[in-house]
Amino acid sequence: MDLIERFLDYVSYDTQSSEESDTTPSTPKQMVFARHLADQLREIGLSDVDIDDNGYIMASLPANTDKKVPVVGFISHFDTSPDCSGADIQPRIVKNYDGGDIVLSEGIVTSPDMFPELKDHIGEDIIVTDGHTLLGADDKAGIAEIVQAMVYLMEHPEIKHGLIRVGFNPDEEIGLGAHKFDVEKFGCDFAYTMDGGERGEIEFENFNAAAAKITITGRSVHPGYAKDKMINASKVAAEFAMSLPANETPETTEGYEGFFHLTGMSGNVEKASLSYIIRDHSRECFELRKVAIANIANALAEKYGEDVVKIDIKDQYYNMREKVEPMMYIIDIAKEAIQQTGTTPVVRAIRGGTDGAQLSFKGLPCPNIFAGGLNFHGPHEFCPIPNMEAAMQTVVNICKLVEQKLG
Repeated sequence: MDLIERFLDYVSYDTQSSEESDTTPSTPKQMVFARHLADQLREIGLSDVDIDDNGYIMASLPANTDKKVPVVGFISHFDTSPDCSGADIQPRIVKNYDGGDIVLSEGIVTSPDMFPELKDHIGEDIIVTDGHTLLGADDKAGIAEIVQAMVYLMEHPEIKHGLIRVGFNPDEEIGLGAHKFDVEKFGCDFAYTMDGGERGEIEFENFNAAAAKITITGRSVHPGYAKDKMINASKVAAEFAMSLPANETPETTEGYEGFFHLTGMSGNVEKASLSYIIRDHSRECFELRKVAIANIANALAEKYGEDVVKIDIKDQYYNMREKVEPMMYIIDIAKEAIQQTGTTPVVRAIRGGTDGAQLSFKGLPCPNIFAGGLNFHGPHEFCPIPNMEAAMQTVVNICKLVEQKLG
C-alpha cells in the first residue's frame, strides 16, 4: 500500500467527532477506525502497538543505531470536524490540475476565484471531494504520512534513527484531543503534530485561548406596566455585546491580532446568555482581554443589579511558544528536514489551537508541521499529492537528522 492508497483507505471511515457527547471518543465510529489503524500498525511491523479504552493509539519503531538519541514522536488525530459530514466520502484525483474550475458534482464547483490557493498547485495531482462531504485530510493526511514514513524507514535500514514513537488520537476537532493523551506513557523528548496545511509550514506559536459565558437574569413584567420595574435580559445581553470593540472580531483581524468572538447568543425577557471565545497570541494582551470582559460584566451588574449579570471565564489553552522556545533546535531540525525535500520552510503563527499546544504544556514540546491539505472542514477541501509526499519525506528526514545532530 502506498501513501495515497493508505490515505484513501483512511478517509473511507467516518470519524466525525461530536461536541454534544461526554464520552471519549465522542463518537463510537472513531473507535472503529482506531481499531483498524492499530491492526494496520501491527501488520506493517511496528512494535509496542497499544490502543486504550479511549481510542488513543501508540506504537514504536525501534532504533537501528547504537548512538544515544532523543526519542522523537509524531502525532495526528483521526476525528474529522463536526462542521461538515464525513460519511460516505467520495474522493477523486484531479490529474495535472490545469488552473481552472473543478466541478465536484452538478452545480458544485471549486473555483480558483474563490480559493486562490489552487493556483499554487497547477500541474499537480489534487485529491478533491464530490462536494457533499469534507475530504478528511485534516488529519488523515497526517496519519497516512506518518505511517508511510515508518514503512519507508523499515524498508531503508541504511537510514539510521533512534527510537521513534507514533501517536494517534480522537476528538482534536472538539478541543479534547490532548486531554487524555498520556505523555509519560508516550515517552518522548519532543514530538511534532502533523496537522498543518500548505507545503513547508511550521508552526510553534498559537493563540492563548479562553471561553466566557455570560448569564443574564432579567425581570419580566407586563409591558404595559413595566416602567422602572422590567429588566429585559435580552436587551442587557445586546448592551454587553455592543460594549466590546467592533474592530476586534475574527472578521476584522489577521496575523498576530487577537479578538473577541461571539459564538452564541440566546434569550428572552427573563433569561439571556452570551458565549464568547477570547484569543490572543500575546499572553499579556490575552489577560487584558479577560479583564475587559469581566469589567463589562461588572459594570452591567452595577447598573442593573448584582444578581442580574453573572460571568464564567475558563482558560482553554496557551501559546506553545513559551515551551518550544527553550528548545529551538527542534524547529531548526524541522526546517532543515523540509528544505531537504526541496521545499522552502514557512514559519507562521496559528490563528487557532492545536493538540501540540496542550501537549507542550503537559511536558511534551510539540510544534506543528504541514500535512498538506487545504480548505479544511468543508466540501471544498482538497489535498495536493505533492504536499503529502513532501510531508511524508519530512518525517523521514527529521528522524534521520535527530540521529545525526543530536546523537
